[in-house]
Amino acid sequence: MSPVVLIAKIGTSSLTDERGQIRHSVIDKICDEVAAVRSQGCQVVIVTSGAISAGLPALGYADTRPRDSRTLQAASAVGQTRLMGLYEEALARHGLIAGQILMAPFDFFERSQYLHARGTLERLLELGVVPVINENDAVADDAIRFGDNDRIAALVAHLVGADRLVLLTDTPGLFTADPRSNDTAELITEVTSVTEGFGAVTGGAGTQRGSGGMASKVAAARMAAYSGVTTVIAAADRHNVLQEAIDEAEGVGTIVRPQPRPLPAKKLWIGFAIEPAGQIVVDLGARLALERDGGSLLAVGMRSVDGTFARGEPVDVADSNGEVFARGLMRVSAAEAREIVGIRNSEQPAGMPDEVIHRDDLVLLN
Repeated sequence: MSPVVLIAKIGTSSLTDERGQIRHSVIDKICDEVAAVRSQGCQVVIVTSGAISAGLPALGYADTRPRDSRTLQAASAVGQTRLMGLYEEALARHGLIAGQILMAPFDFFERSQYLHARGTLERLLELGVVPVINENDAVADDAIRFGDNDRIAALVAHLVGADRLVLLTDTPGLFTADPRSNDTAELITEVTSVTEGFGAVTGGAGTQRGSGGMASKVAAARMAAYSGVTTVIAAADRHNVLQEAIDEAEGVGTIVRPQPRPLPAKKLWIGFAIEPAGQIVVDLGARLALERDGGSLLAVGMRSVDGTFARGEPVDVADSNGEVFARGLMRVSAAEAREIVGIRNSEQPAGMPDEVIHRDDLVLLN
């Protein structure tokens, strides 16, 4: 029987105190729990934030957080080694070896990189190493980075075929309303369908130190669900939280069930990892062609175009009632799309692609 594979992600808001300093005790707790589930035969990958917070004090920013990206990237470069050292020390107390991996979106969506990343992770796990993953913030600019590790954790779960994705945060899970401002908010203990208004109340980043907040955890849980992976959103300070997540213990947090039809990594990225730059409204015939027949979107099926986007950028696809049912990468720009709305291919200007969105670049959201 194959071992249970668990991805444990912990964010900056859980790792740091009010001053933004790394709390060593939190890393110690997580690593203690990693060792405990490892002793039961589970394989664990840690996805961690906190490099910037670990580096800022060394650069003289103990009480203030700079806003410019160059300083933050420099802090990440300085802090990453310090952060990794804390994980190495905490895991070594249990006789475990940590292996550092810095990842970027390119590693998931370029097939050769994807295969290399998967092979490296699989071999590390075979060797008994605990991979510790962070986004490569020191060299990635805004155009080629995720900006939070929740989505990277979901993609890693897909990459290694994980059984559980555990998103550790500073709240007990997903609530019916923002518990910071609404006393009637109730914990949602289970989500069985990520297409039925899941995550309508998400809020922003939980603290000024965190980059993701609950919204990014909802996005990550959606990605994992479409990878066939169960996600648990739970409090980082909950006792024995990793084992309880594996066991799906009552009250552990919010358990998000997988969807029946997994998606490949590229479509996960299109559907859930990037924000749409616009919206295309299509007629009923086009919707049926996309959903029932698995076709591509043609210009003749478009009814309107909203937004400003270039070729290759993502857009939502909605029907005439305004329901967004798909997302895809455009093969024409917004200006070009407006020129050919409702026009058959044979009547379009020369040089236009046959498909507005090719089916390989289209994700059905329902």
